[in-house]
Amino acid sequence: MDIGAIFLTLAILVLVAMYLAQPYLERRTKIVSAEELEHSTLLATRDRYINSLKELDFDHSMGKIPTEDYPTQRAELLQKGAAALRHLDEYEGAKSTSAEDRLEAVIAARRADATGSEELVIDETPAIADDDDLEAMIAARRSKRKAKSAGFCPNCGHPVMTNDKFCANCGKKTA
Repeated sequence: MDIGAIFLTLAILVLVAMYLAQPYLERRTKIVSAEELEHSTLLATRDRYINSLKELDFDHSMGKIPTEDYPTQRAELLQKGAAALRHLDEYEGAKSTSAEDRLEAVIAARRADATGSEELVIDETPAIADDDDLEAMIAARRSKRKAKSAGFCPNCGHPVMTNDKFCANCGKKTA
């Protein structure tokens, strides 16, 4: 065996060993604060009660739980779930500002970034002044969407557009 082949084999073995040992050498741990741990615990509690309610309803529909026990068990789970939701709402309310305040802060920041324009423009859509403008925009979009629709596929009933030659669902020729 040639000395070059030995060194090449040894180099490949070292590289493979380094690749396999990498997860053990990188001991990166995620530091979780007490707040994040509490929030995660509250979310897990909420999910546990929701899943328990689903299982209880399913078991009742399958006939595994007697009809006379079902209302009391369901009411108890609903009370515990409501208490968990209240704790979660209290925690989230104490932890951060309200959603309206955060939204106002984002809007104010975008307005500050706007360079001299009177309206806030997001994705080339002007800011909506009142409900009438919103209703007008919705009606305009609906009319554009209806103009594009060509009806439904005669084979499967899937909606097709005017420029579709074949149904996207079943592949039947539409026109």
